Amino acid sequence: MASRSSSRGAEDVFSEFFGFNGSNQDRRGTVFSSNIHGDDIFSSYGEEKDPPIKNTLPCSLEELYQGATKRVKITREVVDLRGLTKKIEEILTIDTKPGWKKGTKITFSEKGNKRPNVIPADIVFTVDEKPHSEFTRDGNDLIITRRISVTEAFTGYTVHLTTLDGRKLTILIDDVIHPNYQKVVVNEGMPILGDPLKRGILKIKFDIRFPTRVTAEQKAGIRRIFGP
Repeated sequence: MASRSSSRGAEDVFSEFFGFNGSNQDRRGTVFSSNIHGDDIFSSYGEEKDPPIKNTLPCSLEELYQGATKRVKITREVVDLRGLTKKIEEILTIDTKPGWKKGTKITFSEKGNKRPNVIPADIVFTVDEKPHSEFTRDGNDLIITRRISVTEAFTGYTVHLTTLDGRKLTILIDDVIHPNYQKVVVNEGMPILGDPLKRGILKIKFDIRFPTRVTAEQKAGIRRIFGP
């Protein structure tokens, strides 16, 4: 038999991220659903509301580039018609949008534990970006760094890379690559939220490997080429 309403708070709601094959109890959150003061504008007057339950939503750059559907299972307490407390499970669905950034908030209104005379807490997820093995994000721009030799810096270099949506890019650089040089590729950055046809830029930076030793003959050759 279910017990009567306990003092268990909204913070006891737990979530389980990723890969859960949910049931028909599918709910979607809203982005920035509160007012500028952080209060739910639809809260009932005269009733206390539990504070929001805050969770982090880790997202890969690929998910924030292309968009993705993430499902979160929660368990919470509700009060039935007899006034008894029982636990139920729900699946919350979050559709990440191309261009979302770290700090984006998704709110599921009143999905916390239900208690008599208390408005359930909102569940708030905040997007966090997972580190990427190749790309670094800077706002709407993407940055990669390639390590090259001095010979490649002077004679040219071809960048081969796979974009966050799986395309293969080949970028030929025939400029002299100096330590502060960077190649800018237009429209190959992150999607711009609200205008998915536009993207930021891709910046390619270079880490030039200088030799630790140079022979006298090599020094003479360098002087012949570049002068004293």
